[in-house]
Amino acid sequence: MNISKSGYRVFSANSSTACTELAKKITERLGVELGKSSVYQEGNRETRVDVKESVRGQDIFIIQTIPRDVNTAIMELLIMAYALKTSCAKNIIGVIPYFPYSKQCKMRKRGSIVCKLLASMLANSGLTHIITMDLHQKEVQGFFSFPVDNLRASPFLIQYIQEEIPDYRNAIIVAKSPSSAKRAQSYAERLRLGLAVMHGEPHQSELDMVDGPQSPPLSRTSTVHTGLELPVMMAKEKPPITVVGDVGGRIAIIIDDIIDDVEDFVAAAEILKERGAYKIYIMATHGLLSADAPRLIEESAIDEVVVTNTIPHEIQKLQCPKIKTVDVSMILAEAIRRTHNGESMAYLFRNITVDD
Repeated sequence: MNISKSGYRVFSANSSTACTELAKKITERLGVELGKSSVYQEGNRETRVDVKESVRGQDIFIIQTIPRDVNTAIMELLIMAYALKTSCAKNIIGVIPYFPYSKQCKMRKRGSIVCKLLASMLANSGLTHIITMDLHQKEVQGFFSFPVDNLRASPFLIQYIQEEIPDYRNAIIVAKSPSSAKRAQSYAERLRLGLAVMHGEPHQSELDMVDGPQSPPLSRTSTVHTGLELPVMMAKEKPPITVVGDVGGRIAIIIDDIIDDVEDFVAAAEILKERGAYKIYIMATHGLLSADAPRLIEESAIDEVVVTNTIPHEIQKLQCPKIKTVDVSMILAEAIRRTHNGESMAYLFRNITVDD
């Protein structure tokens, strides 16, 4: 393909070499060259972006993978989008395989919905469309004032299970918590396997989710009557971990969308081992694998952790051979091609239902 006549450019908005690998794979599949730009940090840690070719009147795709330095990556994306906007690009589409701050999409006490704030910032910077993958909550799409294509990694992970896990027919799909049961059920039904659900936690956590802002405070410092005495809602208390479903003598495959701090996964693997599972796999779209995750995985009962390359994790793989990677550049490249050509995206969502 002649990139001068293609009508679009693909740029990488990341200053990290490791984070440009996905962009290179995508451009290779598209048959185009990666756009010429310079993204770097100045001595005072300010981000500078220089676009080194004309983008006037073209569709521009910015690929931004999110490394551990999340806030720097966000600023790189915002500044590049604004630079392209002021350079008269026709459309600016952000390809953000892992959308940062997606877990902060609900009100927590007196906090804020950071995901909605980020959506507004991206719109103001000049983005007109986003292509992402497996948002933590699908409802996050409603935060945006422009189209959002939320692709799925499940076809690639299911293919990995079928081709790389010996005797997968003797496996059972496991939801680590009731909140991930729908995702696990989708895998189980497609693979024609059984489903088990875990509930509870090994110890009481101080970070339990709350239903909304805690106002007024529980402890009153004033004796002044402020209104009607309402019934006091009992605090939630999770029981010890229990497993609903028989995992004895089976391969347990835990399904989730994000694997970051792995303590919960390690605890779940121990319980499954105690219940008789003889192999334990973890499948997740986004492998953040923060802090001591590689070491904890290596020392745990987990046999293998399978994640996609939406987030660079080569260093973690060197620290822990149990971590395996599935390439999803194919579907991202196809989404870019279809978006530019004005083709339907329905092909990329074949057999995907509302609950998936």
